[in-house]
This record gives sequence, structure tokens and C-alpha cells, in this order.
Amino acid sequence: MKILHLDTNHSLLINQLHELGFENHEDYTSSKEEIEAKISSYDGIIIRSRFKIDKTFLDNAINLKFIGRVGAGLENIDCDYAQEKGVYLISAPEGNRNAVGEHALGMILSLFNKLNKANSEVAQGKWLREENRGLELDGKTVGLIGYGNMGKAFAKKLQGFDVDVICYDIKANVGDKNCTQVSLEELQEKTNVLSLHTPQTPLTVNMINSAFLNSFKKPIWLINTARGKSVVTEDLAEALKSGKVLGAGLDVLEYEKSSFENLFSGDLPIAFQFLIDAENVLLTPHVAGWTVESKVKLAQTIVDKIKAKFC
Repeated sequence: MKILHLDTNHSLLINQLHELGFENHEDYTSSKEEIEAKISSYDGIIIRSRFKIDKTFLDNAINLKFIGRVGAGLENIDCDYAQEKGVYLISAPEGNRNAVGEHALGMILSLFNKLNKANSEVAQGKWLREENRGLELDGKTVGLIGYGNMGKAFAKKLQGFDVDVICYDIKANVGDKNCTQVSLEELQEKTNVLSLHTPQTPLTVNMINSAFLNSFKKPIWLINTARGKSVVTEDLAEALKSGKVLGAGLDVLEYEKSSFENLFSGDLPIAFQFLIDAENVLLTPHVAGWTVESKVKLAQTIVDKIKAKFC
């Protein structure tokens, strides 16, 4: 079987697939149209988020047996059409779930203790102790939306704290010893810290808007290590100004390119400029699952799943 690799990944992926007998080709620079012109020769592709695998692409991939996405989600693939054509879809949420859980926890602790603000001030010669008095996570209720691989990993990280961990998920009976599943209404009533762990779907795009944020009984802290388009940035900025949201840690942004590799070009939207300037907002460039260790684990997960299915 011939595999075309469309994004660079850890070298173990190609090395181990070669050892299993697969023929590996690499093309990290050709246009989507150029790839479509030759994709009929391949049995499998490995991709991160370089471009969307749509109907046109799949119609050209007449011999395609599988798509391996080195990441957690499959939103850059027309999954329904791929499955209609008998293409086996592989993702690797097991590979970076621990990294995402640690990053989300780090964001909460940094925001609660004003670490970025304090560091910047000390670097400027300011020694403002009372202004940087922090909060403790103990005694708070952490509410999760989405309780799959990422949500479960984050809930596990929280077990060292004296916190209540609750979740809302569209699937029934997903709660476990680390997290109690509740209704959306109960989540909105009890939550102090809201953390998103949902894929990008029609249900989750623009999910966090003014109406949703205002439905929470208490002011909340917001953490998003999931997908940027879940949060309406203008509405979040207004909620931060009003105090409905006390602070936000965002690893993903509404304005990201679909490839996740860069932001938009041109002038910054006013709402995003507000986030940049706000002392109670922490921004990172979609790296929650982007650790040295997760690069290895993501690649290994893809290899293991291909091996289990095709060897």
C-alpha cells in the first residue's frame, strides 16, 4: 500500500510504517490541485490540517482506503462523504489529550495568580504585591462542556485539587469518578470556571455568545483549548468588560486559519485588540496539544491504528 504524507510529523511515523511494509511518499509543498491530480495512485494519506479533504479531493482519490489525521479532530475532512466511499478515518486524540489537560490547568493557575501580569510588572521594576493577590482553585466548581478524550484528561488533572468537577455533554452517561455529568442548566448554575473540550461542529460554532454567557448564574472564568470558532470574540470582549467573565485563557481563536498554522492577515479586529491588551486574558497560539511528548504520541497512535486495521 502506498501512503502520501501531506504534513511533516515525527519521523517515527514514516519509519515504522516503512517497517510494516508500506511505501511512503512525502509532498509538503504542492498545491491542493496538484495533489488531487496524483492522489488516485495512493491507498492512504496522512495529514494534519494543511487543507480540507472535501468531495472533489475524495472523488479524485479513487483508490483511497484510509485517511490518518495527526490530531484530535476530523473537521478538516468531509467525514460523511469519506465514509460513503468506504474510506477509513483515523484520528489521534489519545496522543495529545494529556498535553491539553496540563495546558488548560496551567492557564487557570496563571490567570488566578496573575502570573503574566506580575512577571511583566517586575520586569519593569514594579513591585506590586497587593495588586497581584491571587485566587485559589480549591473550593471552586469547574464546569466542562464536552467530556471525551480531552475533557476526561483535564478532569483527571484536577483531582489533586479540592474542587467539584462537573460536565455537560450531548452524549448520555459519559461521567465517571473524576467528573459528574449534569444538565446544562445545572452547569450554568454552579460553574466558576468553564472549560471547553468540544470538537468543531455546527452545534459548537458560535456556541459561546452573549446569550450563553449571560445564562451563567455567577461570573465565570473561561478556558478554551478546543476550537476557536466556538467563541464569539466580540461577545467575549463585552462579557469581560462587564465582569460577567472574570478572565479568559484562549489557546484557540475565532480568527485562526482553517489550517491552524497562522492567524488572519490585515488589521486586527477591535475585539481581538481588546483581548491582547487585557490583563486578565491569556493567549497562546494553538499549542495546548503541541508538546515534545505529544508529537511522539500522536505519530505513534496513528501508526498503531493503521497497523491494527491493515496489517
